[in-house]
Amino acid sequence: MGEPVQSSATPLPVDESSERLATTDERGLLPRRIGVWTGVAILIGSTIGSGIFRSPASIADRLPGPLPLLAIWVTGGLFALCGALTLAEAAGAYPETGGVYVFIREAWGRLTAFLFGWSELVMIRAASLGAVSTTFSEYFIRVTGHDPSAAPYSGYVHYVAAAAILVAGFSNYVGVRAAGTIQNITTIAKVGGLVAIVAVAFAIGIPQNGLSHFTPAVPPGSFSIARFGLALVSVLWVYDGWADVSFVAGEVQNPRRNLPRVLIGGTCAIILIYLVANLAYLSIMPIEEMRHSKLVAADVAQRVIGVGGVAFVATVVMISTYGTLNGSMITGPRVLWAMAHDGMLFSPLARVHPRFKTPSTSITLVTIIAVLFVLAGTFEQLADAFVTAIVPFYALAVASVFVFRRRPGYNPPFRVPLYPLVPALFIISTIMLLGNAVIDPGSRWATLGVLGGIVAGIPVYYATVGRKKHN
Repeated sequence: MGEPVQSSATPLPVDESSERLATTDERGLLPRRIGVWTGVAILIGSTIGSGIFRSPASIADRLPGPLPLLAIWVTGGLFALCGALTLAEAAGAYPETGGVYVFIREAWGRLTAFLFGWSELVMIRAASLGAVSTTFSEYFIRVTGHDPSAAPYSGYVHYVAAAAILVAGFSNYVGVRAAGTIQNITTIAKVGGLVAIVAVAFAIGIPQNGLSHFTPAVPPGSFSIARFGLALVSVLWVYDGWADVSFVAGEVQNPRRNLPRVLIGGTCAIILIYLVANLAYLSIMPIEEMRHSKLVAADVAQRVIGVGGVAFVATVVMISTYGTLNGSMITGPRVLWAMAHDGMLFSPLARVHPRFKTPSTSITLVTIIAVLFVLAGTFEQLADAFVTAIVPFYALAVASVFVFRRRPGYNPPFRVPLYPLVPALFIISTIMLLGNAVIDPGSRWATLGVLGGIVAGIPVYYATVGRKKHN
């Protein structure tokens, strides 16, 4: 392990205007090359994957009424916004590479921060990249005219997904500008494709069907607290990704001003996109049909465009998921890089490539582990492992603001409104998500297994980092 270094995560004064802060991260190694629009593209690109194209069916099945369906998307968005508002405050005060890791370290100590980094290394990032690349692979094969669920193409899914991870890893290795350019292009393409589907759906659906698919707003049996809670779990999964941009906070230009803008603006944009998309789906397809549709966007496109609509949606989803893959590859390795600089992982992981100015060793390691995961696991296994592992740390990162506000001299450029209600609401939502996974018999043992993997990091810490600290 690398020798521990003194933390540089001291809250910066509001009038900080040094050239160093404007051009490099606080360690002076990773250049600040990410502007507001690229930051928003990373946030949106990391969040909007395949969820908005496939999840509305399962959510509508639990809440088969127009108003309950729209209400759950707004509720999930508000929870995500609560998290984004809170992290905007923390990120403005601690604009370091590592984001969530930095907030946890500064609020809850080195052991808890190590457990987050440990989980990122052995589970979170590899599982996320594996799940997203699997979806990309399935739609890539579908676009080529083959069925990804039928042999031999079902086997090819793993290899195409591994190739996508390698390409994303390479583009990130050679520079954040190259990766940022890809992120901007794929984000424009995915949002543009979704906007096209929505625009055509509204243009055809409203004149043909009027508001008939929106009435009655709350059909009998379409709402209950229990089903609303279960649907919220699915919605929160679709919103996941809003916090990823904090991992590259050390490379964002003018971070005290721009990070709050990126986190809040990007999250609000996602809420609007998801809500409008569901309104468009409803304008074409009644709720009873939507709840049985495996791929709502494709079915809607087929109705308004024809057979070519399915190919169009498959292409949009393919681009969308690759953008998410690229965004996750931008953000995840920065956590390992930050940990290595703190002396909590092997020192080579803190290496910055002399030419490309990227955390090259961390990117390489994440790429290799993700390829191994995707060759061995299914989408469901990878997605469930990711969600279960990341939820406790999101809650800890948001809760860090309670600790920071008690510290003298803490004066961030942005303060979360309606404190302490906003961070408390987010923490409650994450507890619901994790609690539901533990209670549900179908996911209980897998959930406990992932949580056990997190706890397994405790003896690793005391055998390595903790032992060094106390020697």
